[in-house]
Amino acid sequence: MFTLLREGLRASTSPLALLVLAPLAGLPFASAALAQSAPATRPLPSEDDVLMLDTVTITSGKTEDKVINDLAGSSVVTRQQIDRLQSSRISDVLQSVPGVAVQETGTDPGQAINIRGLQDFGRVNVLVDGARQDYQVSGHGANGTFYLDPELIGQVDVVRGPVSTVYGSGAIGGVASFRTRTIDDILNPDEKYGAVQRTGYGTNGAGIFTNSMVGARLGTAADVFGQFLYRNTNNYYDGNGDKIRDSGSELTSGLFKFNVYPADGHTISGSALLQNYTFANNGDTGVGTRFSNDVVANTYTLGYRFARPDVPWLDLSMKAYYTSTTDDKNVLTPSRTYGSLGVRPGALLSYSMETIGLDISNTARFEAGGLAHALTFGVDAAQDQAETVDRAGGYGSAFTPSGERTLMGGFIQDEVRFTPWLRAIGALRFDGYDLEGGGIHADGSRVSPKITVGVEPIAGIEFYGTYAEGYRAPSITETLIQGSHPFPIFNILPNPSLRPEVAHNLEGGVNIQYDNVLNADDSFRAKISVFHNEIDDYIDTVNVGPVYNVPVVPGMPVSVCAFMPGLCLIGIQDQQYQNIARASLQGAELEAAYDWGKGFVTVAGTIIEGENETTGGPLNSVYPDRLSTTVGFRLLDDKLTLGSRLTFVADSETKVANPTKGYGLVDLFASYRYDENISGDITIQNVFDRQYVQYQNSQASPGLTAKFSLNVKFASR
Repeated sequence: MFTLLREGLRASTSPLALLVLAPLAGLPFASAALAQSAPATRPLPSEDDVLMLDTVTITSGKTEDKVINDLAGSSVVTRQQIDRLQSSRISDVLQSVPGVAVQETGTDPGQAINIRGLQDFGRVNVLVDGARQDYQVSGHGANGTFYLDPELIGQVDVVRGPVSTVYGSGAIGGVASFRTRTIDDILNPDEKYGAVQRTGYGTNGAGIFTNSMVGARLGTAADVFGQFLYRNTNNYYDGNGDKIRDSGSELTSGLFKFNVYPADGHTISGSALLQNYTFANNGDTGVGTRFSNDVVANTYTLGYRFARPDVPWLDLSMKAYYTSTTDDKNVLTPSRTYGSLGVRPGALLSYSMETIGLDISNTARFEAGGLAHALTFGVDAAQDQAETVDRAGGYGSAFTPSGERTLMGGFIQDEVRFTPWLRAIGALRFDGYDLEGGGIHADGSRVSPKITVGVEPIAGIEFYGTYAEGYRAPSITETLIQGSHPFPIFNILPNPSLRPEVAHNLEGGVNIQYDNVLNADDSFRAKISVFHNEIDDYIDTVNVGPVYNVPVVPGMPVSVCAFMPGLCLIGIQDQQYQNIARASLQGAELEAAYDWGKGFVTVAGTIIEGENETTGGPLNSVYPDRLSTTVGFRLLDDKLTLGSRLTFVADSETKVANPTKGYGLVDLFASYRYDENISGDITIQNVFDRQYVQYQNSQASPGLTAKFSLNVKFASR
């Protein structure tokens, strides 16, 4: 599959050509079988993997529909999928989502999401319960991480590409929206109150967790939900048996939610998510100092919703939120460089980001001129306040400066149904920003259009095409960063003249849904998409200024380079974030599932290429091609599910900064449901103890790891 699609990508940048190649490479059966099957018109009876595409969710247009009906490259990860493979990091949760990768380090629970080769500085809009997660620290890792444990997640919705006009500013790569657990995740609709206790243990550093959840429905007037989570992980060993130092961490977390229903159709909701991570690492400063880390990541939301079938013109949603992430680092062991600056154990380096925001939207459904409309319009705004306190040498405040940025926007979108087989979506979004700090001020604004057309020439097969633009304002760090890199010594310069990035995305796809394909009870779902994304004024680091030489030994005078060049690094230059003329990304994605009652199989594939069109070189942010498949079988009257997940990752581009070799992984899982109240899961990851390093990661990933969990529920009707 990789070879065929890659040759197609190299042959033409036309999305129409790519759209022809993708189905030929990915569809599992011949058209003759589909010709005799029935288009899907009913919900399926279970919630297994095929239904990840049948899940009703908030789509790329902020209207409720099944993922399979969304005219975009969108995916969903359900709670059942997270439990089945006992995900302990966000990278586990998103491993089988096409077009999505996660950059992480074994020594920090924070993770960065990459969508279609774009990440960092808000290119992917990460939301937790609708609240932006804009925390960012610059170093030798990702420039934009967030903290969230998989046990807190109820569902993940992913939209790829700059097509989500309604989800806020900056998302030229896409949107990853995480919904935390709710009362509906533990109680059935007819249950009044109850509790769920989950406990897990894992080998090879996976450690233990305990997850306690309670919920109660106060008649029809209100409901409340609470969760307490504790996880303790230890150092793990990679496939070679090498211990990854400082890869353990401890998490204590609490989640509280409430809903009040004052009248029919009205809902007032609120949530508070508190997380505290403690761990030790070298701080990603590049100077070898070891820190103890105390990370506090909190998210608070307050919302109002009105929706009632007899008032189709008013589907109103209002939400205000506040998020804060603070990492207090205390020096444990200074490096030689830090020690020479007088830094002693206990010195503080603190990074914090506070974001306050609001999101208001309404969808009006009506008919006009014989056409059905779903008109969505709204406004959103967010203000980021970054602050760095550095008593540990000054490098932290230089590379992650303090500052303030305000984002504001408004949008209007109309989804029009012309006939049962033809629909279109048109949208406009206005974005503006204002940034200041260190005596520097910058601002800008733009209007971005979107147009999508969907055609269903054959029942069960819908083609769509989209042109969409996106707008990302420069971040605080890109604009204000100013300081000296400790070794080799060079300067990093601010750039108040940075222009925002503008994405121009052309995309085509097909959604396929059929039931009764090979027998009376089976189902097939598939989403295939191809895209070509051109980004004007792409922001990246470039070398600037004169070339100079630096001694390899810290403290050695620069004059030694004149007569002993072998002791020096030759050709060092200062660096600065600048707009390059253009970056381009293109690729193809496949997500498909087939369920025959007694079993299921899913396939997810991704191919992406990226190029800096100024230099002709590859983009370092583009991940290698990936293919994953999951096969499962249901036994003992569907109480027992046994299966395996296979993941194949290709070699990275050889000309990127840190190339990696390809690898293949085998995971096994078993889930047993004794009844609706008692269940257990066993997962064995990296069965063959493969040694591998994921692209962009600084450490090798864990070797063979076994995980066990038990789930016990009590509820009253």
